[in-house]
Amino acid sequence: MRELIKNTNIDFMGIKKYAFIFSGALVLIGLVATVQIYRGHANLGIDLAGGTSIQLRFQKPVAMDQVRQLLTGMGHGEANLQGVPGENILIIKVGAKGKEEKMVSEQVISLLREKFPDNPPTVESIAEIGPAIGKKLRSDAILALAVSALAIIVYLAWRFEFKFGVAAAVATFHDVAGLTGIFFLLGKEMDLLFITALLTIGGYSLTDTVVVFDRIRENIRLRKKPTFSETINLSVNEVLSRTVVTSLTVFLTCVALLFFGGVVLREFALALTIGVVVGTYSSIFVASPIIAIWRGEKMVEVKR
Repeated sequence: MRELIKNTNIDFMGIKKYAFIFSGALVLIGLVATVQIYRGHANLGIDLAGGTSIQLRFQKPVAMDQVRQLLTGMGHGEANLQGVPGENILIIKVGAKGKEEKMVSEQVISLLREKFPDNPPTVESIAEIGPAIGKKLRSDAILALAVSALAIIVYLAWRFEFKFGVAAAVATFHDVAGLTGIFFLLGKEMDLLFITALLTIGGYSLTDTVVVFDRIRENIRLRKKPTFSETINLSVNEVLSRTVVTSLTVFLTCVALLFFGGVVLREFALALTIGVVVGTYSSIFVASPIIAIWRGEKMVEVKR
């Protein structure tokens, strides 16, 4: 309701070359990460890789190192351990090994109850997913992202023109690939919640991009500037306050979820937090410059 940023005159198009270099590197990392995810060589959650997740509650605090030593003795030294501070909750995630995942939960629970007789764990939840299902979920996730990109092109081609649809789809792909690459470099776990975050950020970025496109279309009709690049600069500057306020509001909400949402939502909240930044960047420095390069400087009115 308040215009925090007024009367800006930033030359966004003047730095598009540097933005494209940065975005190209980000997308390249994302493509490498996607290949590794498909091959199952990334830090995948049991949703995508298959395995067993056991959530246990202890009466008293338990040493993570001691639990890991016990799991290593069982042949599960690669297990992922997550503790919830102050709640004595331990989440154990063990990757699938053929058909053995069906017996892992029983073996782990029995071992911990045997080794901690004065602090026996209570089972809160157990999730088991076979490797075949995990591979199918990975394929379905990639298909969902591809279908969403195609739908974006069709919708914006109908609402604006084909060039706008392709530019928005490229920007959305940039956001998805960039977020995937960052998570891969950070070594963060990727599961179905992460896929949900990717689709959420894609939708958020598209909404922000459409706002910029609407202002570009309006300024083309009004003929406020003689060249298309100048029209884009004017349009982005005019909606900059709205973009910053909206993005900052969503960003602060995601940060709150990151710190206070609990261990289960931590990776999801982190993905949203990073994605909001990447999505805001792409709507300004990726989508609009692509249209300018494709259309050239000729001012042609888009269809109504």
